Amino acid sequence: MTTDAAPAQKLMPPEVLAQAQTMTDRVLAELDRILLGQEATHRLVLTAILARGHLLLEGMPGLGKTQLVKALGEVLELNFQRVQFTPDLMPSDILGAHILEEDAAGKRAMKFHPGPIFTNIMLADEINRASPKTQSALLEAMQEGHVTLLGTTRSLPQPFFVLASQNPVDLEGTYPLPEAQLDRFLFKLNVTMPDVAVLTEIISTRRRGTPPQTRFKLSQSQLNQLNALIDHIYLPRPVGHYISTLVAASHPDHDSAPAVIREYAAFGASPRAAIAIAEASRCHALLNGRPTVGFEDVTAVAKAALNHRIIANYQGRVEGKTGDTLAELFLAAMDPTNLGLPQGVQLKETR
Repeated sequence: MTTDAAPAQKLMPPEVLAQAQTMTDRVLAELDRILLGQEATHRLVLTAILARGHLLLEGMPGLGKTQLVKALGEVLELNFQRVQFTPDLMPSDILGAHILEEDAAGKRAMKFHPGPIFTNIMLADEINRASPKTQSALLEAMQEGHVTLLGTTRSLPQPFFVLASQNPVDLEGTYPLPEAQLDRFLFKLNVTMPDVAVLTEIISTRRRGTPPQTRFKLSQSQLNQLNALIDHIYLPRPVGHYISTLVAASHPDHDSAPAVIREYAAFGASPRAAIAIAEASRCHALLNGRPTVGFEDVTAVAKAALNHRIIANYQGRVEGKTGDTLAELFLAAMDPTNLGLPQGVQLKETR
């Protein structure tokens, strides 16, 4: 569905959109070739990257979460660092530390040794196995794009992404991420078990699970070009109104909150979620070769942006309502065709 409202800015030429879509299609095709059976996940991963957002990948061990992040770093030609999060990991193991060193003249001074966070893509592998103290070391970097140690602030390389993997929080030896840190992830994606056909393809063509070599790579300049185009994707005001309505209605005490939120949610999404959905919707429109964001772009990304931001209350947890369940029920109740959109806005199906 799209709006008939005329944009106030000049739309991108079709040839520019077509060129951008060709590049993104090739990236997606390469990811689909390297990691089988996760096409929908790859689409959302690329959406988040183009939106300059961080990603949280959740799933049982062995589903390819780490391989997906490694493949993404290779295809996008970005510097990549992997940190294995364990209970004994310290913040300095991620951020870096000042070490007392002596030069050739015998003079001693503190010298900063940067940690693995000074990269383009940092894989925080099994992030929920580290202590809350270590998890919180990422907060400033994820929000501000820099690190402050001993009063000195150092900028991180750009672009900078944290792609974290975690096992389900009901497993032993895990520390659930606090809401403040969850909110810094643009999307939370659930990596699911592939079906029988995909498993058969894997064991038939991937000896020992080794993925194929990368054939296509997107250069840094091409990635920057795509990021620049995102800023020119038009977001109509009615679509922006729908995004704002979604975020406001995710709070149980709001007048427009549906019954499922009032009954099962303790807290709703923050304004950061509205920004995340808006940016991700622009990226989703670009992936589909559209110069204007439609309602279908919002609904395509909203679940991944809300499933870790809508927090279940006690009743919801007792009845087994997960973040995914609440997000699905909530979005079904907030269908844009059933909402009171601004007067004069008409919805039409796109083909």
